[in-house]
Amino acid sequence: QVQLVGSGGGLVQPGGSLRLSCAASGIIFRINTMNWYRQAPGKEREFVAGITRSGTTGYADSVKGRFTISRDNAKDTVYLQMNSLKPEDTAVYYCNALNYGATIPYWGQGAQVTVSS
Repeated sequence: QVQLVGSGGGLVQPGGSLRLSCAASGIIFRINTMNWYRQAPGKEREFVAGITRSGTTGYADSVKGRFTISRDNAKDTVYLQMNSLKPEDTAVYYCNALNYGATIPYWGQGAQVTVSS
C-alpha cells in the first residue's frame, strides 16, 4: 500500500506562484510514475503533469512553460511549482502514484488552489 499526503494549496492572485508537495509513504520502492491532476468545479479531473522515477516529465498543454514538476526520490516527494497562475488554474489538485506495471494509481487527498484577485 502507498499513502500520499499533499500540501501547499491556497489563495493567490493572478500572476502569482504556489508550490504543491506530495509525500509518499508505505511500499514506495515500487512507485514509478507520480502525477498531478486537477478538477475544477463542474469539470472532469484532468492530467496536469507527471514524472517517472528516472525523471522523465510530461505536461498538459495548458500548463507548459508555467508549471514545473520535480521529484526527490530520497524524500519520496513530488512537487509542482506553479508560476504565472491564471484564474482558470483554480481547481482541487490531486497527486497520484503508479507502481511499475500497475494500471490503478494511488491517490492523495486534494489541495484547493484558488487564483483570484
